[in-house]
Amino acid sequence: MCMRVESLHIYPVKSTAPTDVAWADVLPHGLSGDRRWLVVEASGEQVTAREHPRLLAAKVVQAPESILLTARDMPDLTVVTPDNGPPMDAVVWGTAFPVADAGDEAATWFSRLIDKPVRLVYQFDATSRPITKPSALPGEVVSAADAFPVLLASTSSLAMLNEWVAARRVEEGEPDTGPLSMRRFRPNIVMSGGDPFAEADWDRVRIGGLLFRMTIECKRCVMTTVDPDTCERGKEPLRSLARHRRRDGGVWFAVNMIPMESGTLKVGDAVVVESTR
Repeated sequence: MCMRVESLHIYPVKSTAPTDVAWADVLPHGLSGDRRWLVVEASGEQVTAREHPRLLAAKVVQAPESILLTARDMPDLTVVTPDNGPPMDAVVWGTAFPVADAGDEAATWFSRLIDKPVRLVYQFDATSRPITKPSALPGEVVSAADAFPVLLASTSSLAMLNEWVAARRVEEGEPDTGPLSMRRFRPNIVMSGGDPFAEADWDRVRIGGLLFRMTIECKRCVMTTVDPDTCERGKEPLRSLARHRRRDGGVWFAVNMIPMESGTLKVGDAVVVESTR
């Protein structure tokens, strides 16, 4: 079955709305422009939409040396990309790496958005954060993403999940509120074609001619239960994933990948499996 790149997505500021792109440069740390900015507490600890779903309402437009922040009931704000600044570390899942503070206006904007004192910072050195997971190889790096540079999801897998969700709703007498959007899972690459969840068994894959190494499936958290349009929480997809995709103390959807080559991906590029586990 022919498999293709259905869509590409970057998240300029971690935990904010995606930016859909027709093409993207692939670098060792991930797609260019993906999650180099993040919101942090004064201590540098990351702040995400897991605890503050309103972050998902923020949209980010990137320019060569700045970003534009927009959100409903918030003033638009242009933030210049800082090259460096006073020594400061951000901390993502226990790993610290150097960042530059984006200034008081940006801090005030995000503090007002989520009603919590926070700062906006920028990872000015994309090679500064090593991947610390056991499946990583020496020298592999990641941006401010949770663990790995690239997340791949399949429309076939989402269709199967939505069948499970619909069946559970009927069984438990819940109203049918429609299928879940892929946006809940925050992938970088969405592919079409192939069997549901076949991607979990891949080892090496070429996308647009570029080689990627598959690591582990993505363990899903409460953030997926937040509707990206309303920022309200629900039961799904965790309820249905727990019935069908539970193992090792977690539930799983989509696959983490590490680029083995740099280059450019485009929507429509072929996805070719080179080896399976």
